[in-house]
Amino acid sequence: MWWHKSIQSLKGVGAKTAYSLARLKIHTIGDLLSYFPRQDQYLDFRRIHRLADLTPGATQLFSAAVREAREKRSGRGKSYAYLLLDDGSGRQAEVYWFGGQRYRLRQVRPGSWYLFRGKVQKGRTAAWMIADAEIEQAERAAGLLPVYPLTEGLTQTAMRKLVKQALALAEEAGVFETLPADLLGRFAFCNRRQAFHDLHFPADYDALADAKRRLVFEELFLLQGALLMNRRLQVEQVQGVRHGHSGELLRQVYAHLPFSLTPDQQQAVVEIFCDMEQPKPMYRLLQGDVGSGKTVVAALALAKAKESGYQGCLMAPTEILANQHFHTLSGFLSPCGVKIALLTGSTPAAVRKKILAQLAEGIIDVLIGTHALLQETVVFQQLSLVITDEQHRFGVRQRAMLAQKGELAPDCLIMTATPIPRTMAITVYGDLDVSSIKHLPPGRKPITTLVYRSSRRGEVYAGVVRQAGQGRQAYVVCPMIEEQDGFDLATVEGLYEELSNGYLAGLKCAVLHGKMKQADKDAVMKAFCANEIQVLLATTVIEVGVNVPNASLMIVEGAERFGLAQLHQLRGRIGRGEYASYCVLISDSDGEIASQRLAYMRDISDGFLLAEKDLELRGPGELFGTRQHGLPDMRLADLFRDGAVLRAAREAANELLVQGRDAELRHAIAAQFDKRFQTLFPV
Repeated sequence: MWWHKSIQSLKGVGAKTAYSLARLKIHTIGDLLSYFPRQDQYLDFRRIHRLADLTPGATQLFSAAVREAREKRSGRGKSYAYLLLDDGSGRQAEVYWFGGQRYRLRQVRPGSWYLFRGKVQKGRTAAWMIADAEIEQAERAAGLLPVYPLTEGLTQTAMRKLVKQALALAEEAGVFETLPADLLGRFAFCNRRQAFHDLHFPADYDALADAKRRLVFEELFLLQGALLMNRRLQVEQVQGVRHGHSGELLRQVYAHLPFSLTPDQQQAVVEIFCDMEQPKPMYRLLQGDVGSGKTVVAALALAKAKESGYQGCLMAPTEILANQHFHTLSGFLSPCGVKIALLTGSTPAAVRKKILAQLAEGIIDVLIGTHALLQETVVFQQLSLVITDEQHRFGVRQRAMLAQKGELAPDCLIMTATPIPRTMAITVYGDLDVSSIKHLPPGRKPITTLVYRSSRRGEVYAGVVRQAGQGRQAYVVCPMIEEQDGFDLATVEGLYEELSNGYLAGLKCAVLHGKMKQADKDAVMKAFCANEIQVLLATTVIEVGVNVPNASLMIVEGAERFGLAQLHQLRGRIGRGEYASYCVLISDSDGEIASQRLAYMRDISDGFLLAEKDLELRGPGELFGTRQHGLPDMRLADLFRDGAVLRAAREAANELLVQGRDAELRHAIAAQFDKRFQTLFPV
């Protein structure tokens, strides 16, 4: 097919241009057509400003002549490319580019006019100054001109010419239609060829909006269709384990619990038990805020597996979290006769050999561990339930590897303490059912969150000393373990030296980070849990799985370096006991996004609401690491903005599958220009 042809089959694309295009992941003609212009950054010749009419603080498009073009040096000796612009309106502007962009000077000819786009600021020696402006020849068009994200060796003019060639091929040879005719009619979508044309070269903003609307729906429709087909392969075409109804063992476990389940926990248990009693395998996500009590729900599911004559396992991303789960689950299940074992990378060889033998014989009912559970030597007698905690740290393939250790397809329960909005849940976990625990158990103390600049560190650490004097403990979290070139950040080792010899002199302090040997990490955590250490200076290794009710204070140095979800996880390490707890975020950042993030942390304690804010600030890929899930990048769709479209696309894809029209969906996915869905979702 023509869209699979090499990009070098287009006129004007030699080896050098092909190399530049490859840096943008453009290898074929189809890749080129799927490389869309920057959203909302088209050149509109009705909106070109004069220099006299520019507004400071806004990103604007203007046309001007180059009066001067030369290389300059800053006061610190750094060279930069410099242009002086004039358009005869009575104002001048200076444009400059730092960072090895002297090639910009070769793009212009003094006396010629060009189009510029950039953020306008008040100048010193001219009316305006613009840093890192986009520049191109002042070509004109009947409609809107696209502006593409480019790399060195490419210009907007050259890129537009290539796209026009590709669109001419589409006009001549036709474009495969991915959406069924009934959906095109129902939603009044334009055809696919028209959508591609109008996204690159729209006649006006209405045509652009129609093209975007159709292609956003298509992107989400194909993604959801692939996820739903995978779910069908996982659930409907394999034989699972049918667990029995609850009996005496579960009654004993309930009786031994030191608390009553919350309504949210009870609802989650009902949903999980209903799934486990079906002959098809369960694929369910259990999401809940920090400290919401997901582990007790997992314990009841594992007890149900044992009661039905099977084995269960729980995999955690770190040894600290695996150890925490082992101790917690042992407290819930061991008194009722459930045999539990722990297997990690640091398990001694003799102990490991014994565990593996007992596991294969069916003596061990529940195995807790880390990635060590994935090894081929780990063989279960009858595995029926697989639980993974903090699933986003593993990835799809690892989940599948663990699930394949059962003779029949085991039930799969994925737990996460990183609440995610519904639109994100049905995308990242589109093949799963979702249970949520939104309310914290009674007795959890609210945490007061404060944001301070580093000039107030003395006050902050004086508070640590006061808390220690009352018998409480504290965490101090740093973004880095050791110094790195180019980063002026607190390191855990450096901060330990500073604080233990300064503000915290006389207190028992210790360090914990991921590069330490496991035995050393275990020793530090054991001492901290026993209140033999008053202040623990750590990296984010304590983000999950650390439960010390006596710790009532957390200090986060360089807080702007952490995301909202991570800060919320860290904050969840305190407030677990009977004492008032405080989280202090130290940051000198004046960046808009960083400041907003810290303000959200100060004002919001609901993890689900924070997840919405994180999605809004950072976007879905950054928020949840979608690449780890084997999901394609969204080229046009925005999961925060397009939530309603996502739900409509999922319903439409599901309709096709219910109607037995799998072939249409498979064909549409396989025909994707860039093969994103074909390669990531085998159909």
